[in-house]
Amino acid sequence: MADVLNQNEVDALLAAVDTDGVELEQRSVTIFSRHRSSSEGLEVKAYDFKRPERVSKDQMRALQTVHEAFARNFGASLSGFLRTIVEVKVATCEQMTYSEFIAGLPNPTSFNLIRADALEGQICLEISPLIIYPIIDRLLGGTSQDLFIPQRPLTLIETRLISNVTTRGLATLSEAWSSVRKMTFEVAATESNPQLVQIVPPNEVVVVVGFELKMSNRAGTMNLCIPYNVIEPVMEELSAQSWFSAAKHQRSSELESAVASTLGRASVEVTAVLAETTISLKDLLLMAPGDLLITEKRADQPVVVCVEEEKKFLARVGKCRGNKALRIDRAITQNDRV
Repeated sequence: MADVLNQNEVDALLAAVDTDGVELEQRSVTIFSRHRSSSEGLEVKAYDFKRPERVSKDQMRALQTVHEAFARNFGASLSGFLRTIVEVKVATCEQMTYSEFIAGLPNPTSFNLIRADALEGQICLEISPLIIYPIIDRLLGGTSQDLFIPQRPLTLIETRLISNVTTRGLATLSEAWSSVRKMTFEVAATESNPQLVQIVPPNEVVVVVGFELKMSNRAGTMNLCIPYNVIEPVMEELSAQSWFSAAKHQRSSELESAVASTLGRASVEVTAVLAETTISLKDLLLMAPGDLLITEKRADQPVVVCVEEEKKFLARVGKCRGNKALRIDRAITQNDRV
């Protein structure tokens, strides 16, 4: 820090200004360049080699967009899992050195090392104890109203409980990154003291995406640390022009086939309506075995086949291998009065 001036030095400085006795130091700046002969109109900016900007602004915006989609889906997944409203949103997205990221984390905390099958190296996921213990209390049936946040590492049982949250988070993260490159994330190791984890050199550039989690009257943070050398192979795919245009114009045939295959395994209820009629409530109460229900439909007319109570086909009633069966004649059109 700069030295603080005492009162005598302040008075002397003010007196010198009043008498124009202060001489401004004039420094000549020489700029050396192969192609520039004049330095007029050239803007000079200070550059800190300790904090190089290796990720462009377009790529940072693309990363923020990917993780905003992750935050929305993760919040919905947590809300269904915890049976309460959980709000997750991106708070910050910046690049810094790994040592600066570690220095800003609390100790103890939930520090998870994440491994991706399509990338070399590891990613860090840190979840604050301020939101971890309310989630654990919620899973164990508490209300987290007067919850005390202990300053200690997680126990084995607490780690196992919180792994259900991280597993859902990594599944949602895989879905968010699928628009850039298909990859699967899994937890490689967990640690309570982030100072003991050194996945990259201290001066290595990392991209830190900070999330804010809110659950009823509790709130906490979650940080995703991605080293630059880990995502360097996919940085070209993260450029805003190519990534956004591809996501906007490409035909997602793989997504359509995946949805079709998933829906193809879904079971639906199929019923056949032989005939329909109306009776009075009095006749219904007086109905007894042996009574006949008379309809206006002939026996040789086709019956209506309904799928999930929606009229879809016309069919004939018959038998197949001793079982009652329906033979589909055709689909119902708008001109059919059924």
